[in-house]
Amino acid sequence: MTRIALYQANTGIDPAVNTDRLLDAVTEAASGGAEMLFTPEMSGMLDRNRQRAAANVVTERESEVLSAIAHAAKDHDIWVALGSLAIRREDGESRWANRSLVVGPDGTVAARYDKIHMFDVDLTGDGGGESWRESNGFAPGERVVTTQTPIGRLGLAVCYDMRFPALWAALGDARCDAIACPAAFTRPTGAAHWHVLLRARAIEASAYVIAAAQVGEHEDGRKTYGHSLVVDPWGEVVLDMGGEDAGVGFAEIDPGRIESVRAQLPSLANRRAITK
Repeated sequence: MTRIALYQANTGIDPAVNTDRLLDAVTEAASGGAEMLFTPEMSGMLDRNRQRAAANVVTERESEVLSAIAHAAKDHDIWVALGSLAIRREDGESRWANRSLVVGPDGTVAARYDKIHMFDVDLTGDGGGESWRESNGFAPGERVVTTQTPIGRLGLAVCYDMRFPALWAALGDARCDAIACPAAFTRPTGAAHWHVLLRARAIEASAYVIAAAQVGEHEDGRKTYGHSLVVDPWGEVVLDMGGEDAGVGFAEIDPGRIESVRAQLPSLANRRAITK
């Protein structure tokens, strides 16, 4: 069994304040015996005002948030799956990356994943009338990413990615033991789809799904669903942190559970390519 921690956050528009809260979460996770901490999407800053946010978006090398987390991971001898940060790209693309970073206990970045699927939606009707155009400010990634961690092979996804089975099929084919899906889910879509989608993805991949989430009313005016989850390979919810409060929660990852489910229901081994 490997103990992990999830940080359910109410991230604001000031990276310095958010960094202090992240560092407190690292300390609490380590003190609670966790070998790895998972944080939500946009852990360093959550600000839908692009003009205001731009002043705080820097390259990965310049990121004070990432630097602080790297030092804390090393100081506390803990892995940190930093859900995502808004990162200024260095390839000439004017849009930013929504980048997930896995930091090892040596303080180095073990893996980086740029969110592939952009949240470009008009949530009419039951969606409450919200409109989002993530692709206006962020460029989509293109690569499936996995890395070896204390909980086995970890696959990376971010928020809206959970709606696209092809990505999860690729992560299943990579035989991921767990898949991180940090999020800042809206309340209307969260109430309708959060639990059912994450449970389905865990079942399909025969893997743990670890989804640290944003929660509550934020400084930029948005409202997020919370309910940070850990789901086991059978689709059972191991941890649900609720939809009200920020904080740190703990769960156990059992490698034997993964082996047992894959032996009982070998869907990964039985999968066949579909010809169109």
